[in-house]
Amino acid sequence: MIQPLAYIHPSAKIAENVTIDPFTTIYGDVEIGKGTWIGPHVTIMDGARIGENCKIFPGAVISAVPQDLKYKGEPTQVIIGDNCVIRECVTINKGTTHSMMTKIGNNCLIMAYAHFGHDTIMGDNCIVANSVNLGGHVLIDDFAIIGGGVNVQQFTRIGAHSYISGGISINKDIPPFVKAARMPASYHGVNSVGLKRRGFSQDSINHIFDIYRILFVRNSNISKGIDMIETQIEPSQERDMILQFITSSNIGLIKGFKSIYDKN
Repeated sequence: MIQPLAYIHPSAKIAENVTIDPFTTIYGDVEIGKGTWIGPHVTIMDGARIGENCKIFPGAVISAVPQDLKYKGEPTQVIIGDNCVIRECVTINKGTTHSMMTKIGNNCLIMAYAHFGHDTIMGDNCIVANSVNLGGHVLIDDFAIIGGGVNVQQFTRIGAHSYISGGISINKDIPPFVKAARMPASYHGVNSVGLKRRGFSQDSINHIFDIYRILFVRNSNISKGIDMIETQIEPSQERDMILQFITSSNIGLIKGFKSIYDKN
């Protein structure tokens, strides 16, 4: 059902069973999948591709031009998967020529006032809490959870199944399966609670603990830690995933937490 007080450009492609509430504006180069609800006072601009059964709450602005002075009006996109919930006043900027899109996966929850900068790519089943600010080119892997008020520097990557404590700033990569907390952002253990909820066995969780003890607790040299992991830890999907993440990092990893009272 489309309310008469909404403005829908005649070129927009709106699937069946889409609800669009009053005072929402939808531009021409927009596609919205079936069963999606668009609340009042939402603005969906050129380049938006929104999947099925999404819910977009009042005040959200989807596919506005990037906050990047290099952008010169190229026809880029915002792609949002199925079953996503985008709460009040979220802003998701379209991509630049770097990747031509900003992309949100399936089954994601983005809470109020979060900002997604241009060329951010987020996987499936992620949760981004209130007032998170993601700079451009941020990569977020599947099942990551980012707490409220977190600031993420551009070109940072957040690994799968990680948990980021609220109110911190991220300027280094967060590897998969870990918790990050404190300032500066540091390794704060394995996200064992989240892993159990997603069906990881206790043996797999212990295996991950063993890897990160080598990497973040027993030494502070990443290259040495990689060598020790490869020689001391049995191969597994989790081990390979962690090693691939570490070796592909462009800006470096967070460090293990060191107490300010530690004089060593």
